[in-house]
Amino acid sequence: MEVRGAFSSNDGKRHRELTPLRLIRGVVCLLVLLSTAFMTLVYCGFVSAVVLRLFSIHYSRKVTSFFFGTWLALWPFLFEKINKTKVMFSGETVPARERVLLIANHRTEVDWMYLWDLASRKGCLGCIKYVLKSSLMKLPVFGWGFHILEFISVERKWEVDESNMHQMLSSFKDPRDPLWLALFPEGTDYSEQKCSRSQKYAAEHSLPILNNVLLPKTKGFYACLEDLRGSLDAVYDMTIGYKPRCPSLLDNVFGVNPSEVHVHVRRIALADIPTSEEEVSAWLMNTFQLKDQLLSDFYSQRHFPRQGTEGDLSTLKCLVNFVAIMMLISTFTFFTFFSSIWFKIYVSLVCCYLSSATYFNVRPKPLQ
Repeated sequence: MEVRGAFSSNDGKRHRELTPLRLIRGVVCLLVLLSTAFMTLVYCGFVSAVVLRLFSIHYSRKVTSFFFGTWLALWPFLFEKINKTKVMFSGETVPARERVLLIANHRTEVDWMYLWDLASRKGCLGCIKYVLKSSLMKLPVFGWGFHILEFISVERKWEVDESNMHQMLSSFKDPRDPLWLALFPEGTDYSEQKCSRSQKYAAEHSLPILNNVLLPKTKGFYACLEDLRGSLDAVYDMTIGYKPRCPSLLDNVFGVNPSEVHVHVRRIALADIPTSEEEVSAWLMNTFQLKDQLLSDFYSQRHFPRQGTEGDLSTLKCLVNFVAIMMLISTFTFFTFFSSIWFKIYVSLVCCYLSSATYFNVRPKPLQ
């Protein structure tokens, strides 16, 4: 436990103080992200993921990926350009636009957001999907987005989740559809208390004692791997570390933490991963042992090996994307509030549809 170091603790000092300017800027950024998310869902998401899906799932996903990839690019823009957080990649340089299963350690509630920074560099922002706990689907507005982007919601009880996972995974097998499916095998974010429970369980069952990660759960990973094995290019094993401490969502929004995010990437070919469930479980456990050692080295050396595998985001591209999004959303906002009443009726009906579709987890099927 001691190897984690002071700067990895949530009790550490903030990188920057929460000044009135950062507070105001953070509130403005949050309002912009929320309002643009709402308008993108109502005007773009409904048409691409619902109407177009009636005719073609493949083209529905392509169009949805374009619109939401454009919107999701606002988050790396916020992290790297507005908040000035350094996102540093190390390990292996991975090809662009592969179909992959992605696994990562789950250190804090916002780990999944920093996967967008790599996806942005690889042209895969709009096709990233997550396995996430079902309670997040109930978030206002964002829950609708999770549903439209076809995230897999789980109760974290295999007897409940198994059939839903297999049903969703079976729809992701088309090799024409770009796919980054992200899974956090630990099942929950890290804390000292959870780590103690994990270590106690490991000692009782003769499993490795891990200090910087929790014991991984293997059934969900095995299901993803086996259902998609024939259509995947690789598995990306990603390890995330923070300086000076792990951020919360509001730390990210207000730009007070982190100063640096370090992401180590390891690409594993499918042929190098065993096929039986027992061997896959052993492989995943060994992978998390390596991840645990990698994090121990990171906390002592303050960097991962082979750093600098990816360049910085283009400021010009970020600004052009931001301006395009704001112009589009301004147009939608004008139509909604200052144009025909039919736009208000349309927005109301779409909101009702998205609320019910997300709650009941239903998607339209093609007409033929």
